[in-house]
Amino acid sequence: MLRCLIIEDEPLAAEILEDYIRQVPFLKLDGMCTDALEGLTHLQQHAIDLLFLDIHLPGLKGLDFLRTLPQAPAVIITTAYHEYALQGYELNVVDYLLKPIEFKRFVEAVNKVKAKAPAGKPDTITLHAEKKTIILSVAEILFVESQKEYIKVQTTTKSYLSKYALTKMEAELDAELFLRVHRSFIINTQHLKAFTANEVEVGGITIPIGGNYKEAVEKRLSGLFGTHAAD
Repeated sequence: MLRCLIIEDEPLAAEILEDYIRQVPFLKLDGMCTDALEGLTHLQQHAIDLLFLDIHLPGLKGLDFLRTLPQAPAVIITTAYHEYALQGYELNVVDYLLKPIEFKRFVEAVNKVKAKAPAGKPDTITLHAEKKTIILSVAEILFVESQKEYIKVQTTTKSYLSKYALTKMEAELDAELFLRVHRSFIINTQHLKAFTANEVEVGGITIPIGGNYKEAVEKRLSGLFGTHAAD
């Protein structure tokens, strides 16, 4: 599953991309932003595999924004102007889609990204904690909590404190099993016991749902369990 972010200031173009993403089984829409700075904030808070980037954005332009990223995800440029294609490829973009974008061309572009993506997520992760390298079974992780420059990984048996970024950990975990519910929490949905519109319960621990994550969490949980959260 490739987690996608759209940075596009034209509502109609953004809606078309959103519709196309929802039609492709291996794509998951993680967010939509209307300018580069909003997109930067999203990239800092979420693990993104594929970025759909418009060139003509308000303020910081798309290609200039791309140059500022120290480590960009796979990028597909979307624009109505073909003259920027060379600059895009110089920045190692995967493909360049001209508006209006046809679904056939969209599928061709995302298939290029899929072909380059690593196959699946491992069943274990390694963690540096307690002055040693620990191998953890992903299935045993209940949740991961950010504690400043550290993360706490809570498993079914104990917790581990490691100096690691929550966003990096999110990228290593399977997006089909794990869900970011708060800027400080990622949960394993297989251990979810109860949820409301404002919080989830995992392994007997109540975890808040952040305001910026409520809509995405509601969609994900209603899709998993076929019901909406209680107020």
